[in-house]
Amino acid sequence: MHPTVRRFAASTAAAGMLVLAGCSAPATPDGSAGGTTLVVATSDEPDALNPVLNYGVDGASLIFDGLVSRDADNRLVASLATALPELSPDGRTVTAKLRDGVQFHDGTTLTAPDVLFTYQAVLDPKVDSTLRSDLDMVESVTAPDAATVVFRLRYPYAPFLQRLTLGIVPARLLSGQDINTAGFNRKPVGTGPYKVESWTPGDRLVLTANESYFAGRPKNNRVVVAFVADDNVRAQRMRAGEFDAAELPPKLASGFDADSAYRVQRVPTADYRGVMLPTGNPVLADPAVRRALNLAVDRAAMVSGILGGAGEPAFGPIPPTSEFTDASIIGKPTADPTAAGALLDAAGWTPGPGGIRVKDGRPARFTLMYPASDTLRKDLALAVTADAKKIGIGVTPAGLTWDAIDPRMRSDALLMGYGTPYDPDFVSYKLFSSQFAGQGYFNPGSYRSEVTDRALQQGRDQIDPNLRRAAYARFQKQLAADVPWLFLTYLRHTYVLKSSVRGVAPRVEAHEHGVANSLWWNIDTWTRS
Repeated sequence: MHPTVRRFAASTAAAGMLVLAGCSAPATPDGSAGGTTLVVATSDEPDALNPVLNYGVDGASLIFDGLVSRDADNRLVASLATALPELSPDGRTVTAKLRDGVQFHDGTTLTAPDVLFTYQAVLDPKVDSTLRSDLDMVESVTAPDAATVVFRLRYPYAPFLQRLTLGIVPARLLSGQDINTAGFNRKPVGTGPYKVESWTPGDRLVLTANESYFAGRPKNNRVVVAFVADDNVRAQRMRAGEFDAAELPPKLASGFDADSAYRVQRVPTADYRGVMLPTGNPVLADPAVRRALNLAVDRAAMVSGILGGAGEPAFGPIPPTSEFTDASIIGKPTADPTAAGALLDAAGWTPGPGGIRVKDGRPARFTLMYPASDTLRKDLALAVTADAKKIGIGVTPAGLTWDAIDPRMRSDALLMGYGTPYDPDFVSYKLFSSQFAGQGYFNPGSYRSEVTDRALQQGRDQIDPNLRRAAYARFQKQLAADVPWLFLTYLRHTYVLKSSVRGVAPRVEAHEHGVANSLWWNIDTWTRS
């Protein structure tokens, strides 16, 4: 996620100490968590706490539940549904049965009309939901009785059950309202393990345990999510003992490795960083330039130097942890400037003034944009610039605001981040399909390939896992040949925790990992010794 996430200014360390003082209440004398408040810190704050408006992306929410959820291995399990919903033989009808007696935080009972309302709200064009295009296969949603929901699809869509992680909202509190501006968005009512006690924008979100949670009461009383945008301030406050856990950049997190009072958790992810190469740029439109750059970037050096070892080289958009990854696309993690130079020579790019290659009077130069506030992307952009210079390609790094980046994506390269550990269709379909060419952050470089289009369509149409794997293998091979992106690294999200925290269960994380889909996805089971 890029401009759709709002970053608030960090509180000063002193102010934060006053605000959060007393939050870390001790455990009860017998060591149980009955009185425990856990405090965690993250950089990004949501715009709204309403799943219809994209809170808790892919169902990751401490406040709401979906029909299904994911376990520690990211496998689908039943949640509000009694079992995984049933799929009809033609792949176009999905039926879900609801658990009996599930209550919203206000004591009212969840019924099928609430599920119906939630999905219809996402599909309503008057609602500003970024999830609508994720459900474009839904023809209708009906509730034949209070415990049954039936989805009818326009066409078979293989990963549809994974779309049913969407958090369910109570129809009676939002029906007839403008969902875009409803007070519910700041003071929501869900069925999840925690209720919202308060939300102070730019500072913290306070959650209290749901005593009636259908899956069992949380093992702690309260969770405080502190929003601290500045990485250094977040690290200082962690060192000062304010937080039980905090997400930190790899280099800052490594400073806690030698302190026995803390432990550093480095979590594998599907979160990649790469350079989008727009076909509208006259230099980058040449496949030889793109392929040469792909050989020139030193991914191993980026992982060891910039990431401090907290990551892996990336060669494509489907992570190594996925059953759909194709090992044949993996290249050398170290740079091969000799091979890169040979490609450019053969394509007619000859050395020119200042060491920059030239072809038909055009110098091999382009601009590489990155969001100025993102230090990691800045460091990666500078590394790409240095590697490109070694093979005679001039790159001008430009740290800009997202407002300045938006209109230039069709002609200037951009250091981007995406990735999902769930289904490859979720990100790659919109990012590389021709039908989304030039549509904002969907395929911003206007990449077009008939082979890619067919493979992506077959990947979502086929129910058979073997046919899907074959389709995504073709997709990955075509990307590796065309190089519309320079895939650089997969990150490891790094967290620092107090050594006394128990119950942590890391799982492979997505690019988007804010309040609820980060290390504390299962914080309802955490305790402190």
